[in-house]
Order: sequence, then C-alpha cells, then structure tokens
Amino acid sequence: MEFPITNKKDLEQKKLELIQWVAETGEEYLIDRMLELKNEPNKDWWDEISEEEKAAIEAGLADEQAGNFMSHEEARKSWEKWLTK
Repeated sequence: MEFPITNKKDLEQKKLELIQWVAETGEEYLIDRMLELKNEPNKDWWDEISEEEKAAIEAGLADEQAGNFMSHEEARKSWEKWLTK
C-alpha cells in the first residue's frame, strides 16, 4: 500500500531520521526485519484476503452504488443507545 506524500521536504526529513535510527540501533532483529521488508515483493492486500471477504466488499460496493447506505451521522443516531454508556 502506498501513502500519499504531501511534502517532499517532510519525506526527506523522515528518511534522514530513519537512516540515523538504523545506523544507531544495536538490535539485529530490527535490521533483519527491515531487510525482509526490503526484499519482499510488493503484495496487493486484495490477493491476501479470502473469497468471502472479497464477496462482502463487493456486495458493500454494489450497495453503495445503488444508494443503499446511510451516512456516518445517520448510523450514529441509529445505534446511539448502544454506542453511549
């Protein structure tokens, strides 16, 4: 999954902080895990979920396209008695 970068300067600062942290860490397991992450092929979460999960997501999207949904505010009002203590 990719996250949008809104500011290149912020991204460069994060990279520098990460480089410094990696250079200073004495935890071999962290370095090993980062190498695993680096070498993992990019995976699409869709390929990792079950057929049942895919069907549920597709059904929800179809409902949304058909206008069969309620807003967050409407849902909160509907379920309010169970949401508050």
